[in-house]
Amino acid sequence: MTVKAMIDALIAREGGFVDHPADRGGPTNWGITEAVARAEGYDGSMRTMPKSSAAAIYRRLYWEAPGFDRIAERAPALAEELFDTGVNMGPQIATGFLQRALNALNRNAADFADLVRDGSIGPKTLAALDRFLETRGPASEAVLRKAVDALQGERYLALAERRPANEAFVYGWLANRLD
Repeated sequence: MTVKAMIDALIAREGGFVDHPADRGGPTNWGITEAVARAEGYDGSMRTMPKSSAAAIYRRLYWEAPGFDRIAERAPALAEELFDTGVNMGPQIATGFLQRALNALNRNAADFADLVRDGSIGPKTLAALDRFLETRGPASEAVLRKAVDALQGERYLALAERRPANEAFVYGWLANRLD
């Protein structure tokens, strides 16, 4: 899937303007919070924010800046998962899930050294991913994607347990964000 198609699908899932009282993010449109929109230079009404503005923000902040485009060169389905997780939870959290999963799957550092879970995609994370994919073969990308998905699901449940108001969202998160 191209990045444009991925962003278009995400925008379609996110829908238009929402201002749910239980959402700490406040008013959102196309899944973009008002705080993010303002930080990115959008100063109009959130209710009328154009899809094109949201798409540009998604590409810049949630695809290119965290380096998910570099993951896509190696493992496109994994990059798509990281992008979606990063949009919902933040790119650093999504990257931390990747690093945590790689550490758990490296056979006690026999395949590659453990990564520092810093939430940043750098040369060591990319090298570990390359080694994992090379060592574990064709099914490895799907396994890694499942591991990231599992960590995401656990986080949704923890968020609902820590803040009961999040129970308003957990069903939708599980239904729409996990494969």
